[in-house]
Amino acid sequence: MFLARHGQTIFNVVFGQTRKDPGIEDPPLTEEGFRQACSLAEKLEALEIERLISSPYTRALQTAWAVGSRLNLGVTVEANVRERTAYICDIGASASTLADAWPGLDLSNLDEIWWTPEGESIPAFHERCAAFRRSMAHSVDWPHTAVITHWGVIRSMTGSLAKNAELLQCNPEEPHPDIGRAWP
Repeated sequence: MFLARHGQTIFNVVFGQTRKDPGIEDPPLTEEGFRQACSLAEKLEALEIERLISSPYTRALQTAWAVGSRLNLGVTVEANVRERTAYICDIGASASTLADAWPGLDLSNLDEIWWTPEGESIPAFHERCAAFRRSMAHSVDWPHTAVITHWGVIRSMTGSLAKNAELLQCNPEEPHPDIGRAWP
């Protein structure tokens, strides 16, 4: 499968410069983030992508929308590829708010509050990522699936540190990288 980090947000800009949380819940893409999403869509167009999965965070959905539009694919929203709740930006929009903003998406599998408001332990986060990876290993279409997700998920699933809109391959049938001791 192909894993891609969402495009740039203002959180990424501010945190990258200051290492301080700017306090923005569920930030959208910046103009640069939208350009990155379109570039990512071009890269994915060259691959044989038949299925598109996205985290429910706005930044991931906006990135997935650009990809899905270019590839003429619908988006499957999957809470298990969400970021670990560690910063204010990891407070998501409720399922009903997302349904209003994204009327074409099927969000029926999302709980109203689908993120972990009280925070998520690092071991629980790694187990969630590993469970998604195992579920994809049992899916016959994993070689043709793109997942729009987040830095932490990609790191947990591959051991790689992904930049915004970076595309990586992940074979879920291969052994999972043991990075739990090195986190964060």
